Amino acid sequence: MQFQTVNRMPDAREGMDRSLVIIPTYNEKENASSIIEAVLGQPGGLHVLVVDDNSPDGTAAIVRGKINEHPGQVHLLERKGKLGLGTAYLAGFQWALDNGYDYIFEMDADFSHNPNDLPRLLQAIKDGADVAVGSRYCKGVNVENWPMGRVLMSYCASRYVRMITHIPVHDTTAGFVCYRRKVLDEMPLNKIRLKGYGFQIEMKYTAYKMGFRVVEVPIVFVNRVLGTSKMSSSIFGEAMFGVIKLRLSPIPKK
Repeated sequence: MQFQTVNRMPDAREGMDRSLVIIPTYNEKENASSIIEAVLGQPGGLHVLVVDDNSPDGTAAIVRGKINEHPGQVHLLERKGKLGLGTAYLAGFQWALDNGYDYIFEMDADFSHNPNDLPRLLQAIKDGADVAVGSRYCKGVNVENWPMGRVLMSYCASRYVRMITHIPVHDTTAGFVCYRRKVLDEMPLNKIRLKGYGFQIEMKYTAYKMGFRVVEVPIVFVNRVLGTSKMSSSIFGEAMFGVIKLRLSPIPKK
């Protein structure tokens, strides 16, 4: 993985529990500024790390502007091209570990994940969970403005994953998650095999098989209003075939 980093500024909260929200971006100029401000507006002194895959629309420039507005709170990893969601998060996780964060979130840039739910995920971790999943499906189906075909594909994918892996998580493909630092510290991140949509499944499955406590926090998922979705049937295909291999393979050692 190749990327450039904007160095972290000193933080007045050094010594306290520190939380980082990782947001991968590719052509998110319509959402970049507002999602950063919405995250920073939450209680708890959250920081933001944007992992941008060389967006041609100028997303990184917008983030650099936010770094100037919020020194020490907003950070940027710029990668040389569109390298995939999984590798973006893996790069972000390593950056978070290297920079001493205690709680690490992943979320989308397009407001499909409500920033107001961030404190609820964090509270679940502080209440004893190791991984808190913002779940669309743990209490029915809580999705707004998605085409029915997309809802069925996502819901059935999560049911399929549960059937194959026996993991007690309803929303295995969820991308709104908070990790306790210990999970990412002990997980063999360099051996995560699925790099597209299946990445979300593999992370939860690996954490569960390693004995970490994974809980679901019910959320309402709202389809993006601005920008273009990056989802495709090929991404789902990688996840579906990858799950079988995941189930048949031992969890790698760090």
